[in-house]
Amino acid sequence: MGLFSLTQELAIDLGTANTLIIHNDKVVVDEPSIVALDYHTGRVVAIGAQARQMHGKTHQNIKTIRPLKDGVIADFNAAELMLRGLIKKVKTSGSLFSPSLKMVICIPSGSTNVELKAVRDSAEHAGGREVYMIYEPMAAALGSGLDVEAPEGHMIIDIGGGTSEIACISLGGIVCSESINVAGDVFTEDIQNYVRQQHNIRIGERTAEAIKIAVGAAVPELDDEPEDFVVTGPNILTALPTSVTLSYSEVAYALEKSLVKLDAAVMKVLEVVPPELYADIVNKGIYLAGGGALIRGLDKRLTEKTGINFIVTEDPLRAVARGTGIALKNIHRFSFLMK
Repeated sequence: MGLFSLTQELAIDLGTANTLIIHNDKVVVDEPSIVALDYHTGRVVAIGAQARQMHGKTHQNIKTIRPLKDGVIADFNAAELMLRGLIKKVKTSGSLFSPSLKMVICIPSGSTNVELKAVRDSAEHAGGREVYMIYEPMAAALGSGLDVEAPEGHMIIDIGGGTSEIACISLGGIVCSESINVAGDVFTEDIQNYVRQQHNIRIGERTAEAIKIAVGAAVPELDDEPEDFVVTGPNILTALPTSVTLSYSEVAYALEKSLVKLDAAVMKVLEVVPPELYADIVNKGIYLAGGGALIRGLDKRLTEKTGINFIVTEDPLRAVARGTGIALKNIHRFSFLMK
């Protein structure tokens, strides 16, 4: 029967940092959202993890591009090439013909009509026949196991690479939300700036990302302390190699300025949540999803700031992708959530 299977259903979490594709309830692609192109011909040299290894190490004939910035498509051509390449990685064995693609793609809740059109056009040019879109907080809520259709309030915070999405959900709709450009990329930049200003060492984006993963923290005191991270780079003044040891409390200090903005955005949404839903949220807690949820002590910090319990959802990196997959499987049931 697979020989004539002409429709392939894909759930795509098109993220600023990573793109995940779910096919037949399995994550079949989990790659960084980056593409390496030949500078002269525009031909694709590498996509995903392979292109990520080249990032910051290329010569003048190759350029690496991250097509998405702050959750939206910044380079239309690169996004299309990347999406096309990642879709090709989904195995289509057993089919005689190129399948027509039915896609559900998640998008930031603050997306404009122009941004929606850019995502839809990229997906259609990459082979999508039927393209549906779902808002990230809704996908994150579905992926966290929340009953979004129930007449009760749920609050979710999805901290991705480009945007942090904070939303109150009830009866299958977003009651109030806030989308801010303070997320993983900004945290990485904060670490780069801190190391440059405090230690006079120049580090690249990949090193800053490694620091964030190894010793990233939102509070200066943790019960389970990670080991210090040794970073080596050129001294800004002398260009000689310099090494310095970074502790998690230093990184917490580096991230403080951005985390304050996240605190403010959470409070802004809580201020406008209807009273009946507010009571539900206090009883159930607020869920954290996305890669940013893995920053140590973030749940503790937000709990102390608000007095409401914060819960890190299971496997937060894949929560949005899981929710997009659930929406794809139940496309008729959740059609009212689609754009």
